[in-house]
Amino acid sequence: MHTSRRIITLMTPPTLTLAVFFLLPMVMMAVFSFRQGAFSPEREVFTLEHYAEFAANTAYQRLLGESALIALIVSALAILIAYPIAYFLAFHAGAMQLTLLTILIIPAWTSYLLRILAWKIILGTNGLLNSLLLSVGLISEAAPILLYSQTAVVVTLVYVWVPFVALPIFSALQRIDRSLLEAAADLGCTAWERFVRVTLPLSLPGVAAGFLFVFIPTLGEWVTPALVGGVQGTMYGNIIQDQFVRALNWPLGSLMSLVMLALMLLLLALFSRTVRLSDLAGV
Repeated sequence: MHTSRRIITLMTPPTLTLAVFFLLPMVMMAVFSFRQGAFSPEREVFTLEHYAEFAANTAYQRLLGESALIALIVSALAILIAYPIAYFLAFHAGAMQLTLLTILIIPAWTSYLLRILAWKIILGTNGLLNSLLLSVGLISEAAPILLYSQTAVVVTLVYVWVPFVALPIFSALQRIDRSLLEAAADLGCTAWERFVRVTLPLSLPGVAAGFLFVFIPTLGEWVTPALVGGVQGTMYGNIIQDQFVRALNWPLGSLMSLVMLALMLLLLALFSRTVRLSDLAGV
């Protein structure tokens, strides 16, 4: 009985927080998606007009698919860059491990907007990239080569998320029993075989956690595309933001948000068939 009361006491605050700040807004958005309008006299009228509009506008579905692809590319690139960093920190950093780990985390202490604006300057006409290309003679005049494109969005988001991907991978690598690697070496495995057969499989929960840390927020990203993507780098989140802020079409914006959430839950369900989500709790 004492244990049950303790569990209820510990679980009540997060449960209430989740209900108030997540479930309740989701229910409100679902209700809004059926309304005629948010501020018009017919706002209390319920209709399926917005669902029909979304289904008929293939540009919305295409942009959602492109955004999912960008999120997948950003997640994959972030993992490819972060894994060697985490591997070095876990196995080769030695006494410098804490110092290097702190250096890895320091950029995350800086304002998100400042980091995005820094990349806007780097990729801009008078930025570092153009100055370098001009100095080596590859271009004759400065121009925003990568700025305001999907490439700029991908580069910036990869930079932002690499530390957040490296940390769960590093945590997973730290938990690997070193005696397993010694046993593999005693059995004649080369360094590469030890990595493929022992290290990589045991670190997959960290890789999966890093993937989810990147993919989920990137799918709904709108700040970075607005600052460095321009028209060519527009993502699904930008359209949702426009519906709420500029068009004041809250019902359609709510519907588009729910569609994105449904897609995310579907991908998580497919993801859970290959990687047990319960394994991520230990990361």
